[in-house]
Amino acid sequence: EVQLVESGGGLVQAGGSLRLSCAASGFTFDDYAIGWFRQAPGKEREMVSCISRYDGSTLYADSVKGRFTISSDNADNTIYLQMNSLKPGDTDVYYCAARWMRCFASAQLFGSWGQGTQVTVSS
Repeated sequence: EVQLVESGGGLVQAGGSLRLSCAASGFTFDDYAIGWFRQAPGKEREMVSCISRYDGSTLYADSVKGRFTISSDNADNTIYLQMNSLKPGDTDVYYCAARWMRCFASAQLFGSWGQGTQVTVSS
């Protein structure tokens, strides 16, 4: 059974940093892509970043390029999202999700999801 557990969310002032973690289990980590998505109430879930353990590729939303960095830790099957220079507009619930092989920007192509972690950036 695929399990994804997010952690690391919280409240931070604008300009600050947070690191989100997504602990993955129940599947062959190297065959999958792990994405970070965010969703505000009443809005669609949007891709923030994705990393493919299968081919090593990464994706970033234009809104976070240069501020966020996605990485993976092979030793403990964890994906990290380092978020720097945070803005109030980054306030959302952040989810990690898994799909086989490659990254895509569409949330509909990811079949397994974590429970989400709240990120709040104050001005």
